[in-house]
Amino acid sequence: MTDDAPELRASDADRERVAEILRDALAEGRLDMTEFEERLDQTYQARTYGELAPITRDLPGAGVSAPSVSLVKGPEGGPDWPDRVTGAPGSSSWGVAVMAGFQRKGRWTVPKQFNCVAFWGGGEIDLREADFSAPEVVINCVAIMGGVNVIVPPGVEVVVRGIGVMGGFDHREDGVPGDRGAPRVVVTGFAFWGGVQVERKMTRAERQRLKAERREARRELRRGDEGL
Repeated sequence: MTDDAPELRASDADRERVAEILRDALAEGRLDMTEFEERLDQTYQARTYGELAPITRDLPGAGVSAPSVSLVKGPEGGPDWPDRVTGAPGSSSWGVAVMAGFQRKGRWTVPKQFNCVAFWGGGEIDLREADFSAPEVVINCVAIMGGVNVIVPPGVEVVVRGIGVMGGFDHREDGVPGDRGAPRVVVTGFAFWGGVQVERKMTRAERQRLKAERREARRELRRGDEGL
């Protein structure tokens, strides 16, 4: 484990593993309902391994301070990644917004290099449901008095190499380890009085599924308490 490991960004899968440890602790009587709910809220709000670590440090076998929540991505990556890195040609290779906007979202195939220009306008490149032509794709952005928003799904590695002049590139997701088999997305280009934002989001369907699972888990725990 490196010295800066606590600063690495946690994934949704990491948070779910911590939540499962908390559910087991509640069922075993190690936590009461109030403690469980407080820690569960902290878990889903945590953004780094350093924030996750204290939540289960006093629970037997938890060890979420780094060993349990692995800081090196292993084979547990998204099971559909091999299917989504298809090798097929891109379905779209350009996006242009001149005093207007463009979107690439939904089910589309990202080429080895996608070029986009935003001049007094804005663009959105959503990769959450996309397929990929290659294990590494390049998103080349030119933002002049405009902006481009790149949305990637959990598990994808992001590298940001853009140059900003009175503008900037968002580096928050740069260097976050990717899942095994997941594509690598390189965001590069030039921003002048503009910006390129990179954010990591689940799809709406995935967020709704996780929320439904959390609600069901809480209902089951409350029913169990009422039956005691």
